[in-house]
Amino acid sequence: MTSTGEARPVHTKRQAVRRKLLSMLDGLDAGDALPPERRLAEELGVSRPTLRQAVDGLVAEGRLERRHGSGTYVAEPRIAVPLTMTSFTEDMVRRGMRPGGRVLSFRKETAGARIGRRLALSPDEEVFTIRRLRLADGATMAIETLHLPRSLLPDLRRQDLEGRSFYELLRRNGIVIASGTETVEPTVTTAEESAELGVPVHMPAFLFERITRDENGRPLEYVRSVYRGDRYRFEIDLRPPTR
Repeated sequence: MTSTGEARPVHTKRQAVRRKLLSMLDGLDAGDALPPERRLAEELGVSRPTLRQAVDGLVAEGRLERRHGSGTYVAEPRIAVPLTMTSFTEDMVRRGMRPGGRVLSFRKETAGARIGRRLALSPDEEVFTIRRLRLADGATMAIETLHLPRSLLPDLRRQDLEGRSFYELLRRNGIVIASGTETVEPTVTTAEESAELGVPVHMPAFLFERITRDENGRPLEYVRSVYRGDRYRFEIDLRPPTR
């Protein structure tokens, strides 16, 4: 009984601090800095550990973001992304944002067993493996690793994908995407992904894996994307089953 009685006030105090922080955020804009932890704890009349726990919760929800060596800031609002057969570029344009990107690596290699299975290729066939940083209004959003059969676009060059849509490139070459399969699961960023995205290590993220196919069922791409969990939420159009 004693431990329960002690836990309740601590929980209540944390909730009270959360409410005060949320009220404070109403008067701030995205990108504004919170006061230093020591000063903020004094202003709210709480201990620094209690404040830190409340801030941790808001960071996990994507309302705040910590910048290493700089402080805590009001996070940009999350972008609502519907699960449809569209490219990152098309999604950002539809939301009135300026899409961008940078090719981090571009190489030709043999497919190997794992990629070969996903692209219905022999392990000895060549593929392009392209790693890209995706941006919206200059802010990092995702890391994308794209695999495609070299035979699909044999003359593909690194500069063809600098800041451009891969799907638009396919359309310009007369290649039509007819269907796709996609999975989404929660994950955390690795040290490499965190460095590329400019976020803390092990930040919550979404892992997307997609295979798209042409009208004959031939795989066109296998792409693995890690999206920042603090910048994205997903929309699903739900419909009742047909009878």
